Amino acid sequence: MRLTILGCSGSVPRPDAAASGYLLEADGYLLGIELGNGVLARLMALRDPFALNALLLSHLHPDHCADFSALTVYRRYHAAPPYDPRARRLPVYAPAEAPERLACAHAADAAERADADLGDVYEFHPLAAGDLRLGPWHIRVVPMRHPTEAFGFRISDGERVLAYTGDTAHCAGLDELATGADLLLAEASWTDAPERPAGVHLSGVEAGQLAARAGVGRLVVTHVQPWTDANAVLAEARGAYRGDARLAEQNAVYQL
Repeated sequence: MRLTILGCSGSVPRPDAAASGYLLEADGYLLGIELGNGVLARLMALRDPFALNALLLSHLHPDHCADFSALTVYRRYHAAPPYDPRARRLPVYAPAEAPERLACAHAADAAERADADLGDVYEFHPLAAGDLRLGPWHIRVVPMRHPTEAFGFRISDGERVLAYTGDTAHCAGLDELATGADLLLAEASWTDAPERPAGVHLSGVEAGQLAARAGVGRLVVTHVQPWTDANAVLAEARGAYRGDARLAEQNAVYQL
């Protein structure tokens, strides 16, 4: 498995990094994970967007799916051969409300909203707790704790495991997600403090504790908000986890 960081900024993009977006590759299969603000441009710099075999969206906050609208335009109106978006719709695995909510960006008014349909370019599949098979991977979908419906993904090729938390506060599902993973891609939006709102995000301390508790091989901290000291978040994680811990960086590549 080859993981490429397309974007890693939390909540909004940074001047030097897009919001959440990742590309996973194995055996010629390309899986997009998240499509936040600025991610499509980073994807286009590396791959033809039509080469994506499937897309996973952990939840529907804009910093994880804002560029879905741009991808829709790209797939629907690209005129150069051999592209024909109607001939091969992209499978999208996302929360159940995704077809209606994402279509709203293409509805001019409330009257059009009921008829807005992205079915010409996508095949939507609602996420739920359980297992998926996509290309060479077995994917366990685990509900997370966030203000909206949200999921984490445990992705295995039978030998190696990538665990991705998406956005979440501390919850029981994190241990199911991360135990024994070769690489844990964990959000940590802020430093640890008692005044942080409950049920939203992990701190650096919590990400490090999860990595230590789960016995992961590597920890990559992502989704640090631009107004947060990323090095302080990383220091917290390293204080709780003695293994290989680092900050996600745009364009970084990890081989599993």
